Amino acid sequence: MGKIIALANQKGGVGKTTTTINLAASLATLEKKVLVVDADPQANASSGLGVDLKEIDCSIYECLINRKDIREAIYTTDIDGLDIIPSHIDLVGAEIEMLNLDNREKIMKQALEPMANEYDYILIDCSPSLGLITINALTAADSVIIPVQCEYFALEGISKLLNTIKIIKTKLNPGLEIEGFLLTMFDSRLRLANQIYDEVKRHFQELVFKTIIQRNVKLSEAPSHGIPAILYDADSTGAKNHLALANEIITKNRM
Repeated sequence: MGKIIALANQKGGVGKTTTTINLAASLATLEKKVLVVDADPQANASSGLGVDLKEIDCSIYECLINRKDIREAIYTTDIDGLDIIPSHIDLVGAEIEMLNLDNREKIMKQALEPMANEYDYILIDCSPSLGLITINALTAADSVIIPVQCEYFALEGISKLLNTIKIIKTKLNPGLEIEGFLLTMFDSRLRLANQIYDEVKRHFQELVFKTIIQRNVKLSEAPSHGIPAILYDADSTGAKNHLALANEIITKNRM
């Protein structure tokens, strides 16, 4: 049975999509079968893994709203063992369309159920909001990774996200766990970055990943080429950080 992990934080620009793309690629490199679900209308994870958005016939939108078979929406990538269900700008209006549907919080869970046995890991890239699509992702997930940017307002909004997770755990998905807090865009030269690391570690202790994702130019450049950092420059800090994160997750889930 595969593990479904949502990457969520309602704050934008914290590295959710970058982490999703590169963690997925690293897990696939370590011979795991991985599916990325792009649940963000901006569709950056889709284009970052080389999907031509103009060529998409079936996306996560059709699976949620028209109840299309999830298999029709799966596209392969340049990395063996890594597939993606792309997003579409139509997903912006999906939340309103879903309001009147039965069991509206569990539509993604039902859609992904057939895939749980076919992949080792399913990673859901959430949009920077706590709307109905993100609630669907958290209801479908076994656990959640929370990327935290090493900047001044890093912890702002996390209590809101934790509260949402708590409500979802109580009402919709009692098995939902926090996989870990992931510090991103870390620059060891900045005193502030080190202070935020200490603060997050003090607050969340064992829930903080040992791996830290450092600021890295190659990590920023790779998506414009439609490939993850491990294909763009395998020796880059960004590629190595995500490989270390993938190893940490695999080890943790083996225990």
